[in-house]
Amino acid sequence: MKKKLFVFKNDKRYEVSIRNYNKEDFNDLIALQRKAFPPPFPDDLLWNEEQLTSHITRFPEGALCIQVDGKTAGSITALRTTYANEKHTWEQITSDGYITNHVPDGDVLYIVDICVDPEFRGLGLGKELMRAMYETVIYLGITKLAGGSRMPGYKNLQDKLTVEQYYEKILYGELSDPVVTFLLKAGRVPERLMKNYLEDEESGDCAVLMTWHNPFLT
Repeated sequence: MKKKLFVFKNDKRYEVSIRNYNKEDFNDLIALQRKAFPPPFPDDLLWNEEQLTSHITRFPEGALCIQVDGKTAGSITALRTTYANEKHTWEQITSDGYITNHVPDGDVLYIVDICVDPEFRGLGLGKELMRAMYETVIYLGITKLAGGSRMPGYKNLQDKLTVEQYYEKILYGELSDPVVTFLLKAGRVPERLMKNYLEDEESGDCAVLMTWHNPFLT
């Protein structure tokens, strides 16, 4: 994929490009993850060079980065699989982020990770990365996109609400979560709460399975 567009913030225009990332981008992508996912997010869940090499080798179509005025500002990574509704963890469905279980003809495009540099938030880059993955789903003729969404806002309310209550309040629009609500606005549909999905203190180790169906195949 290679596309260019413009985004705006406070009437200022930024030139944006989205393309498949490659080996020359690895240092930027690793640094980007450290900025986007600071502690208490587990350091061993951040990308390393071996994982990134596997991404561009096994499924380059699912390895995208976004640049603003020539600077790497975000990335999104996916694999193809044959399941997503069954109970699973992030480690299981992504092979610990190495995507060694990528199925070339799998009918579900599963989002492994989406990441935006905090310096560039507010430009709608996350939504553009999701849109690029929707376009990839259509281009490859895949039935649907799926992925587990973190719930980092739960950390501020875990003394008052159970994770189930927090999830329900997000669904009914009574609360806003930085990631789940963003994905709702980007077109993803929540299917269910998944416990013990990922070692993630902020989300209570939980995630929301969220999908998007190819409108040309459903």
